[in-house]
Amino acid sequence: MPVHLMEIRTRTVSADDYTSNLEEPFKEKFLTRKQTYQPNREAISQLRAFAGKYVIIAFSAGWCKDCAVNVPVLALINEAAGLEVRVFGGLKKDPLSQGHKWRIPPSPQEVETFNVDKIPLIILADTDGREIGRIVENPSHQPTLEQEISEIIKSKQ
Repeated sequence: MPVHLMEIRTRTVSADDYTSNLEEPFKEKFLTRKQTYQPNREAISQLRAFAGKYVIIAFSAGWCKDCAVNVPVLALINEAAGLEVRVFGGLKKDPLSQGHKWRIPPSPQEVETFNVDKIPLIILADTDGREIGRIVENPSHQPTLEQEISEIIKSKQ
């Protein structure tokens, strides 16, 4: 079932805004990663061709180590390739609940809609809101996040 991208855009922030507005001590880890990471040029070049055709939706939390590695890379992908990236942030586990992994709020209600189990959850959707792929925590088939995103998109062409 397609997602409503307009609604997602109103309930999320850009990857850059998300990273810039984190609280310490998390903000420093995210910003350091963004400043020191060198994206794969070939993958970024390939992703430029898909700007405007796909949207990346990510779920993140400041305390999450894999988020600190991957969400800043999503911000760089947005900057370098023009691919839109939207982030649902502030996820918080709910250790007291038997039936729900995430406490809603502060976690957004979309954690249930998208069946978020582990984060970061990175969802690739076309502009009609149809999910074309997802990456859970880290890339599993390619050495970098931008290469994995490029491969997922190319596999749907």
